[in-house]
Amino acid sequence: MIKHLSKLCLLLLLAGLYACKSPEGQSTTTLADYFKDSSAMPRTGGVQVIQINTPKGKFNVWTKKIGNNPKIKLLLLNGGPGATHEYFECMESFLPAEGIELIYYDQLGCGNSDNPKDTTMWSLPRFVEEVEQVRLALKLDSTNFYLLGHSWGGILATEYALKYQKNLKGLIISNMMSSCPDYGKYGEEVLSKQFDPKVLARIRAIEAKKDFDNPEYMALLMPNFYAKHILRRPVDQWPEPVNRSFNKLNHSLYVTMQGPSEFGIGGNLTNWDRKAQLKTITVPALSIGAQYDTMDPKHMQWMATQFKNGSYLYCPNGSHMAMYDDQQTYMNGLIKFIKGVDAGEKSVKL
Repeated sequence: MIKHLSKLCLLLLLAGLYACKSPEGQSTTTLADYFKDSSAMPRTGGVQVIQINTPKGKFNVWTKKIGNNPKIKLLLLNGGPGATHEYFECMESFLPAEGIELIYYDQLGCGNSDNPKDTTMWSLPRFVEEVEQVRLALKLDSTNFYLLGHSWGGILATEYALKYQKNLKGLIISNMMSSCPDYGKYGEEVLSKQFDPKVLARIRAIEAKKDFDNPEYMALLMPNFYAKHILRRPVDQWPEPVNRSFNKLNHSLYVTMQGPSEFGIGGNLTNWDRKAQLKTITVPALSIGAQYDTMDPKHMQWMATQFKNGSYLYCPNGSHMAMYDDQQTYMNGLIKFIKGVDAGEKSVKL
């Protein structure tokens, strides 16, 4: 009987179905439905430019969706701050095959979106309202809206959930602690001790002079910190989407909010701390931590215990970009969480 059912599933798949109906009752998604583009003519391959209102006027932000799934729409918030959606392109190798709709989004000042070139606009509350305007324009709601924030995007996703969680179906905080003071402390007390003392002394000397434009600064950080804790590969072997995204970094936005580098934090996010408020997030929430991250994986695990319906994904071989350097663990866990929530689970064992 099982053998015959497997053959039937295969035949249905070849006929255009993603999968047979799951035991949990999840609906099937056909290839034709997933790739159907019902947008107005002329079609743009899923690109939608959204006009947002800000205290400084109207601006345009860029979005692009891949696929259609009325129950699972995953909006991606890039890190940096000031990087682009492009480093998320690795998800195209995994999520469409599972019927998960992806939505790329360049935040204001990033990538294909407008850049007002006004540092007063780089504030967390304004970015939260921007995400809400994007949600409304894309017609996302609590029946389908999954929000994934990576790094700085995790701060933004947390703040969005604290104000607007009624609009969410699921929340994913990827590689971001819930406290920037704790993040800075982890860098100082744990990660800095892994440096060659002479290298660390030189880095600290450059920082003391605020000589951040000195090419020696990043020349020291890239092999000694970034290649160990941001993406665990020699820098000349970093994936092209990562390089393309980071090469477009909005340095004004990055330095204003983060500070001069990933080694600690020194921008206007320095005192951000939401540890005490995590317990008020009641939607299914996943935190993703990695062993070699700039973020403490134990803190990420703790976060999952604070959410009312929390799940934790640990990437033992990953760093800050665990979607690349522990890819199978990351993608398998992310897919399992989204599908579990879609099937009605509040927390998902990963």
